[in-house]
Amino acid sequence: MAYDFNPLKNKVKETEGWLSKEFSGIRTGRATPVLLDSLQVEAYGSRTNITSLASVTIEDPRTLRITPWDMSVAKDIEKAIVTSNLGVSAASDDKGLRVSFPELTTERRTTLNKVVNEKAEEARIRLRQERDKTWKDLQQKEKDGTISEDERTRLKGEMEKIIQEASKKIDEQASKKEKEIMS
Repeated sequence: MAYDFNPLKNKVKETEGWLSKEFSGIRTGRATPVLLDSLQVEAYGSRTNITSLASVTIEDPRTLRITPWDMSVAKDIEKAIVTSNLGVSAASDDKGLRVSFPELTTERRTTLNKVVNEKAEEARIRLRQERDKTWKDLQQKEKDGTISEDERTRLKGEMEKIIQEASKKIDEQASKKEKEIMS
């Protein structure tokens, strides 16, 4: 009987996707609209994403242009950016807002690298939890008599291979992001 590793593989992909999304929100030396995706603006009596209220474009490597569809929410967007603690400045003009990203200091780069390492460790913890869950399932199947001890050992090797490949990808993602921050 072949063991179904699809739930484990799906969790691995889900974890890798989560980590990519988390890394995309960590600011490097360049301005990207993704950095503002998580911001919530208090407008029209509810909390809304900036992308629902305005278009966000790259003006130059350190500046984003936010063009609200309704100029009456420009002040609300500016307030959300200023209070977000992203370390950016926002200035209003007749076309919308200009968000400027200052150069990263060495101290800020070090802090961002710590955040990258924390996120990578959180992803590794998720992988270990899934590995443990799968291992317990394999042990239970052996106790139930549906697989033999040899089969359990072979399946454990396959499981470890899946986890090692995922860990390697996480390390590569973290290393790439650290280099991006330091450059």
